[in-house]
Amino acid sequence: MTQNHDPYSDAQALVGLTLGKATDYQAEYDASLLQGVPRSLNRNAIALTERLPFHGADIWTGYELSWLNAKGKPMVAIVEVYLSYESLNLIESKSFKLYLNSFNQTKFDNIDSLQKNLIQDLSQCAQGDVNIKIIEPKNFATQRIIELPGTCIDDLDIAVSDYTFNPDYLENSTDEKQIVAETLNSNLLKSNCLITSQPDWGSVMIRYQGPKIDREKLLRYLISFRQHNEFHEQCVERIFVDLKRFCHCAKLTVYARYTRRGGLDINPYRSDFEQPGENHRLARQ
Repeated sequence: MTQNHDPYSDAQALVGLTLGKATDYQAEYDASLLQGVPRSLNRNAIALTERLPFHGADIWTGYELSWLNAKGKPMVAIVEVYLSYESLNLIESKSFKLYLNSFNQTKFDNIDSLQKNLIQDLSQCAQGDVNIKIIEPKNFATQRIIELPGTCIDDLDIAVSDYTFNPDYLENSTDEKQIVAETLNSNLLKSNCLITSQPDWGSVMIRYQGPKIDREKLLRYLISFRQHNEFHEQCVERIFVDLKRFCHCAKLTVYARYTRRGGLDINPYRSDFEQPGENHRLARQ
């Protein structure tokens, strides 16, 4: 079994986070509430130190965006945030929630002004490109609920007794004589928050071209995240790297959609051959 040293145990970048600490909520705009976590903490640990083998985005959906218009009337909307995979930092989710709450009693002349503030602050925190889409109530009816494409592997009848993260489940998991292009998904992805150890529930889609992957071994690998402590974005990048390493995928997309916490869901998308589609939520979200 592969032994993994915890890359986060001595990380100074995590020391000052508000995550896991008692926090007073601020209802007036304060960009300083945002906190970033260097992506390098995880990427160094999985040997992503040179040119990244994927592109993509961290796709956030915020369901609790509210502010005051110029006349002081409360407004609400849903905000979609696309944060580039190339940003130096990921955005820590509790700080993001606190930041969005700080708009609650803040006046903005119009939505354009609000959007400008969001882009400026999130870009500065992440040190990377950010795109924002604000969905007003008049457009709520256009929001769709879908399920991930592909074949679900969760009905495989397997016995499981070990829930320790173990990429070695993917060893010898491919049939080199069968070259396929297929899309698989699972709703059994579960990991834990790196700081608080609270459960993070997700569904994951894996689209690949290459030697056929043994579905039972893949499912065991995904289940092995069940007690693994790592941020959402880091888990997805780890899955991508492990599938490339063990399964020799010629083309690969890993896309996870996590259930919301504090009015936010995080949906990391990493691919080496395609771009994210529309941000439609799953039934569990």
